[in-house]
Order: sequence, then structure tokens, then C-alpha cells
Amino acid sequence: MRYRPVSVDYLIRAARITDVDRLVALWDESLPPDGGTGPMVAADLLRQLIYLPQASVLVAEEGREVVGAAVLSLRPSVRAGGFVGTVDLLAVDARRDVERVSRSLIEELLRSARNKGCAVVEADLPTDATKRDLWERLGFTGAAPTIARTVSADRAAARRA
Repeated sequence: MRYRPVSVDYLIRAARITDVDRLVALWDESLPPDGGTGPMVAADLLRQLIYLPQASVLVAEEGREVVGAAVLSLRPSVRAGGFVGTVDLLAVDARRDVERVSRSLIEELLRSARNKGCAVVEADLPTDATKRDLWERLGFTGAAPTIARTVSADRAAARRA
């Protein structure tokens, strides 16, 4: 009997308060040794962001286990002609298919940004070439320190006119 590889589906959903500890653990795994705030500050901030309309906090689940997380924060921008969404966090369990989970999370962040009226979504330019390629395949362009993608074509066209 031969077996076929099975595609794993990831459920992308809004984060809940009960997810915060796992989000912080994923975040800590993805930070460089010198980088960032302590886990208590991150946990407190994530708890607040879950309830704010100016942010989207998403998790990726495989089965019932959280295997990835992403945070999109919104700010108004006159220059962009609406809101700008900033991807503040994208963290994936290294034991998973990092590219597939990341792609799923980024695509859902873009959908959320569009629904919240964003004209542009920006993110820090990844230093890793593989991660940079993924962002570029998803339509992000630019140079250090940030990359960006227009998500609202009608607003961008109106702004140029």
C-alpha cells in the first residue's frame, strides 16, 4: 500500500486572551538575543491589542495547537490617503512549514487591512533572503528598512488623480 503526502490546513482566526501566553512564547523564539521587551510587557500589550479595533491579532492553528501569530497595527496617514497597517509581529513555530503558515497569516492580515480601510500595509524588510522572497511574492516592494504593498486600489487611484 502506498501513502500520499497529506496537505495540512491551517486555521487562521482572531486571537483570544487564552492565546496570549503561546503568542509570547512564539514571539520570544523569533526575537534575536538582544531584541525587544520582556515577556511581561509583550503579554500586557497583546492583551490590550486583542480588544482594540486599530489592531488585528491573528493566530494560525494546526489541530488545536497555535503554530503561528501575526499582529497588524493601524495608524492614520494623510500621505497614504487613509490608514497604514504595520505588521508588527509575524512569528511561526520553527518546527512547522514556516513558509505556508507565514503566507496564510500575511494573506489574512492583508484581508483584514483592506476591511479596516487601509491604503497600504508595511513591514520591516526581512534580512533572511527566503523570507524576503515570500514577502515579494505576496506583492510587497521597497527597500530597507521597510517594504510595503498597496491594498486598496480605489483609494490609491483617487490619491494619484
